[in-house]
Amino acid sequence: MTRRLLPLACLFSLAVGCDPAPAPLDPYAPPSEAWVGSDRRHLRDDTGRVVILRGVNARVDGVFDVTFDDGRTALEEIPAFDETDARRMRELGLSVLRLPINWSGVEPTEGTFDEAYLDRVEAVVAACARAGVHVIVDFHQDAYSKEIGEDGAPLWAIHPAPEMLLEGPLGDSLPARIASAQVQRAYTSFFVDDDEDVEDVRLQAAFARMARHVAARFADEPLVLGYDLYNEPITADRYLVAFHDRVSRAIREVDARHLLLFEPSATRNFTERAPLARAPFADDGGVYAVHLYTFAFSDSRAELERLTRADLEPNVENAVNEAARWDVPLLVGEWGIGPDAPNADRYVRFMHELFDERLASAAVWLWKEESQGRWGFFEQAPDGSWTERPAVIAAHGRVYAERIAGEPVSMRYDADTRVFELAYEGRTDTAPHVIYVPVTYPERFVVRCDGAPLDPPARDAATGRVEVLCAGAGRRLVRIEPE
Repeated sequence: MTRRLLPLACLFSLAVGCDPAPAPLDPYAPPSEAWVGSDRRHLRDDTGRVVILRGVNARVDGVFDVTFDDGRTALEEIPAFDETDARRMRELGLSVLRLPINWSGVEPTEGTFDEAYLDRVEAVVAACARAGVHVIVDFHQDAYSKEIGEDGAPLWAIHPAPEMLLEGPLGDSLPARIASAQVQRAYTSFFVDDDEDVEDVRLQAAFARMARHVAARFADEPLVLGYDLYNEPITADRYLVAFHDRVSRAIREVDARHLLLFEPSATRNFTERAPLARAPFADDGGVYAVHLYTFAFSDSRAELERLTRADLEPNVENAVNEAARWDVPLLVGEWGIGPDAPNADRYVRFMHELFDERLASAAVWLWKEESQGRWGFFEQAPDGSWTERPAVIAAHGRVYAERIAGEPVSMRYDADTRVFELAYEGRTDTAPHVIYVPVTYPERFVVRCDGAPLDPPARDAATGRVEVLCAGAGRRLVRIEPE
């Protein structure tokens, strides 16, 4: 990643229209385990430890492209993001940010890439890197394009040309926009492989060139986890294999190392299952980045009021099986429920328990935003200020293993007793586990290795990380509990 010195107003507010200078950013030293790869079963760092990520999505002002320069009203208000956000994420155990970026921002004019836009993306990556938070660069879209939907493709990449350009405020009109004829025609032109219409090939090739250009910018940045190839594609799953392969190959021309996250058709958000793969994902760096939204998009108040773990388990189990059939690790790119929904705290607890049991990484929706359903860790006051939602913070405040030095067998945290246990097949080397212990956890706690107490561990105040050495071959158990 080319490091640039951004004016403070750019780095800390990422204001739209900021014109960054091209000088290098002050260097920072990434942690030694920053690079994350895949062995097609688990994510692993360079020491060979299994990596478990708990993260969050954040749409960022100046990066999530929902404004217009022709006088039309912006679709929605997107909050700013600064290093304070990144550091608070890391304190709360959120070790990865899924960052939606838009084709319309990268390439507003065909063949011309907006480097100032990518500077703003890079500023978010730099803020997160300094806080020790990985970033997934997410090629995001909703209803194909801001011109006819919410975000995604530039105007020149809509085929056939729109019958009507839309504007904001978006409000609750997104479902109607997705279902509109002009949006559905745009998806068909982009994805469907039809010998009589080569538009899909032209537009996919252009998208792949755009993705390649973005990847060239971040190829050397270890705190970029990888690229989400296309958010919630609306097409049949059979068309996605060729598309993902095309974009993956374009990225690999300039970036041999970062992970490539791919998603099934967005219809899975409602059916909660996708067709099982017939072959492994073509690239060894593939990661299945499914979204899990049980009860989130339906009138399900009655179900939520009597919510049990069994209601949520099939969706997670299907995702695990789908990833296994693709022969790749699972990272749930989006999941969540509105904080005002009945039993929202139980929903979050049950989902975390299911992710722990299946050793799955996941990024919740959403960090800080009021524009869609008031989801998020923060609530906005009438004066525009933000206040954390204590119930949301508490629901996500769980002990979990970020790095496991051995082959994991099970991971479990009991939110009632606050006892954490990690079982694994040990290694003979001396690499420590890295375990996140929340800021809300008791200050005094005991760590045991196979029942024997270890010396009182140091908990890093900025990250909550605790290093635990419990090495040796055979079945081992690490246990953390309040003193």
